[in-house]
Amino acid sequence: MANAFNRFEKIARQAYRFTQVETRDLEIQHPFEHRDIHDSLPQVVRILFDNGHYAQATFEAFKYLDKLIQKIAGSNESGFKLMMQVFAGAPPSVVLNANTTTSEQDEQKGFQFIFAGAMLAIRNPRGHEHSLNDSPDQCLDHLSLASLLLRRIEQAGYNV
Repeated sequence: MANAFNRFEKIARQAYRFTQVETRDLEIQHPFEHRDIHDSLPQVVRILFDNGHYAQATFEAFKYLDKLIQKIAGSNESGFKLMMQVFAGAPPSVVLNANTTTSEQDEQKGFQFIFAGAMLAIRNPRGHEHSLNDSPDQCLDHLSLASLLLRRIEQAGYNV
């Protein structure tokens, strides 16, 4: 019995090495890599995030997305109005798919509302409110949405 207890104690005392390796790996990986934040976002987004300016990091990411769509569409509009214009029409200025089936048309319209809603609900408050504070997780959620939208634009064949 004592021999079994000694073996168990030896295993238990060395188990820390396995948990520390996992913890160490997580600490080395930046939250942007962990969340797969799109690498085309301007470097200032990461700098602001690292310095704890989460609302400003979100704002900069969505300003970048706004300017990208503006450039792709060749439009001077911005924000909600831009998104509602360029993803609509026959054909839309920013085409995400062949837009021939009902499903493709629904997808186009759905992304129109997601892009427009992101400008209203995420970008605008951070551009107009001076005391808005986001948590790191809120910021990462916002940046994940921006990354999703950027990837959808890439998937449609546009340069990001």
